[in-house]
Amino acid sequence: MIFKIILLISVLAFSACAERRPGSRPVTVTLLILGDRPTGNRVDAVLEEINKITSERIGAVLRLRHIEWANWQNQYQLALASRDSSFDLVTTSTTWLFAWEIARRGGFYPLTPELLEKNAPKTWAAVSPAHWDICTWEDSIWFIPESQFTQYINHGMYWRKDWAKEGGLEEITVFEDLETYFDIVKEHIPDVFPWDISGNHLPLGMIGAYMQSKRMVQPILGVATGNYTLFEYDVNDPYTVVSLAMDSNEMFEAARMFDRWAKKGFWREDVLNYQGEPYYLFISGLSGAYQHHTNSFFGVRVTMDLEQPGSDIQMYYFGQENNNVNKNLITHAAMAVNGASGNVEKALQMYDLLRNDRELYLLFNYGIEGIDYIVNADGAFRRPDDFNDMTDLLGINFWGGRMDEFEPVWDNWWPGRQDMIDNLNSFTMEYPLEKFIFDSSRVSAEMSALGNVAMIHLPSLYFGKTADPDTAVEEFRAALRQAGFDRVKEEIQLQLDLFKTQLK
Repeated sequence: MIFKIILLISVLAFSACAERRPGSRPVTVTLLILGDRPTGNRVDAVLEEINKITSERIGAVLRLRHIEWANWQNQYQLALASRDSSFDLVTTSTTWLFAWEIARRGGFYPLTPELLEKNAPKTWAAVSPAHWDICTWEDSIWFIPESQFTQYINHGMYWRKDWAKEGGLEEITVFEDLETYFDIVKEHIPDVFPWDISGNHLPLGMIGAYMQSKRMVQPILGVATGNYTLFEYDVNDPYTVVSLAMDSNEMFEAARMFDRWAKKGFWREDVLNYQGEPYYLFISGLSGAYQHHTNSFFGVRVTMDLEQPGSDIQMYYFGQENNNVNKNLITHAAMAVNGASGNVEKALQMYDLLRNDRELYLLFNYGIEGIDYIVNADGAFRRPDDFNDMTDLLGINFWGGRMDEFEPVWDNWWPGRQDMIDNLNSFTMEYPLEKFIFDSSRVSAEMSALGNVAMIHLPSLYFGKTADPDTAVEEFRAALRQAGFDRVKEEIQLQLDLFKTQLK
């Protein structure tokens, strides 16, 4: 009997050693991220350093798979709808990556407290019960919130103050000022387009921004029709669905404005087919404006100060004139496990390390000290003198696990950063429908049809490519009605009524 026990202990010990012996092959955990593949070799070098550590600590190595910005909406949805098992972790969002819709369709793996506590113990302990609850539906946790990172993601237009001054414009404080600025760029900087936008970025059209500046409305998240939002709520009555695209005079005003902008040549004639990259055009001094959100502005401001000295770029954020801005959702950036993954536990272990281990966090997000960044005597980070943003940035886009605790302070941070954040903190509103999860099953055909209508009509309305804007709006609305708009709106309202009742 004693011999059998000794033999059993020996076998178990040998098995344990075999699992972690130096010659054993580590499990590969693949992270699906959004963004173009970096042009340099810095990511490969960083992953090599990361994998030396993770292979020893959890018996796994990390690989990246990119969903590039060209046709990213369809490629992202397809990867999760096709039961593709070639990736494990996936960046998601309830605001722009259809997280709840994907969860309902089985695209994500249902997580449990036990699974998370065992395989991602630091993350499990750090995220509050209230925040886990926001990520829970039908007794499963569907994603991990980026709840310990401070950011603002309200969009706006970046503009060059040096060029604005050429025509006597000092500030942009209302939406109409953008037209004044674009007129100035067209007149005084004739070799560039005032806003060199491309077909890859069509959802960044400005109709929604115009609405937000004129009416106290915000989009209802999770009810997008394709890549476009047609349903909003009034901030004074968040439980009543409205649609400015269908029912407002502002829709006509916006269409007329962008028709006028197109005729003035504020963007390319072939804007709907052009495939250039607006960011690089802007920082290269070849475009007068760039649209993105507040958090991105802080970095672009620094880059422009280096690449275009004296440009003094500013940001007009949409809703600035009426303080119509929502606070960021903790699920604007989140991490999920692919529903088809065969490495769920290892994926969670990898995520726990990337999020909570400072050495790995800095490697993954900022690279190798001494090559990708340098730490000054006062602890501030800086880039090497020969560092080139366009070729040397890692561009890993870890949007789903960033941590204030590990974020470095950079020696070239824009001095106005904190003032801008403090100003937004003073008036931004909470999103009142964060736990509202729309079930589209009864109107899925209609929502798909509405998405097709939006895809056909909205790009030309966004960029003034219609024969007559008023007629185009009427035709758009008629097509929406025929596609089932009223049925979808009624279903959203029924579910909002129920959601309101459950809050009491």
